[in-house]
Amino acid sequence: MVSNSGRRLPRLEDVAERAGVSHQTVSRVVNNHPNVSSKTRERVEAVIAELGYRRNIAARSLVTRRSQTIGVLGSELPQYGPANTLLGVQQAAREAGYFVSIAALKDGGPESLGDAVHHFMDQGVDGIVALVPHAETLQALDALKLDLPVVVVGSSGEGRFSGAMVDQKLGARLAVAHLIEQGHKRIGHIAGPQDWTDGAVRAEGWREALGEAGLPADLFIEGDWSAGSGYSIGKKLAIKRSSTAIFVGNDQMALGLLRAFGEAGVRVPQDVSVVGFDDQPEAGYFTPPLTTIRQDFEELGRRCMDLMLGLLEDGSGTSTTVVEPKIVVRESTAPPA
Repeated sequence: MVSNSGRRLPRLEDVAERAGVSHQTVSRVVNNHPNVSSKTRERVEAVIAELGYRRNIAARSLVTRRSQTIGVLGSELPQYGPANTLLGVQQAAREAGYFVSIAALKDGGPESLGDAVHHFMDQGVDGIVALVPHAETLQALDALKLDLPVVVVGSSGEGRFSGAMVDQKLGARLAVAHLIEQGHKRIGHIAGPQDWTDGAVRAEGWREALGEAGLPADLFIEGDWSAGSGYSIGKKLAIKRSSTAIFVGNDQMALGLLRAFGEAGVRVPQDVSVVGFDDQPEAGYFTPPLTTIRQDFEELGRRCMDLMLGLLEDGSGTSTTVVEPKIVVRESTAPPA
């Protein structure tokens, strides 16, 4: 193959010869295979940079009979969690040498899902990654009986599917445990929509943690993930304060809550402590900086692609991988007055 200037483009064999290694070793480095010493990997990567070598995806596809493309089904992508999960999957796929084709679903219903899947099949994708915020989407996907690898992100997977997820229940329990350690006995929850898997599981974790501590779980209000819903709920809570701490289902609702409290003269954390969920980039710049639960979306993306590559190699079997969240303590929590 030649470039537009007429110069022959460097081949894998050219890299191997210049680096003094076999072409199999160069292939392992290019495909990020773990069985390469760090010294050899550095030498090969230096030669790749020197020669300007790039993989010929088309030629590889002819040999492997794969398109090197993964289809990603996504719904609710404007929301912070699904959007950043998608970015994590895209980055991991790119690092593994795969292109990503994205189908944003208008809804998670069977018709919309079926159209997107048929589009992927026409493209000849090697596998499908499904970002599943709603349980019914998973059920509709299962009903299609697809004959190719599927990895469900945001769920443990069911039946024939492998799953990659952040432990949402653990995140909620970490939030409640932190507030209990601060000495709070009345801990409310502003939850995300309960038809979302994440919203329901976080609420379940909140209830479990309070129950195990012998504390009541009687302040539960459902929001819609938006700062606006957090604001409207916060205005009501500011009038009738029945808790000294609130675990909020995501950082956006926490942002609205903080504004409502500020306008009403409710001090955070002196009067009420607040914990969010997600650790979005702006969380450290809220007033006050927000204590929250961090989800590692990059790691989630890597785990997802590890599952997908395993399915493509082995062709059978399912498994689940779980990423543990972490609490990030900032200035929105303190012992009760």
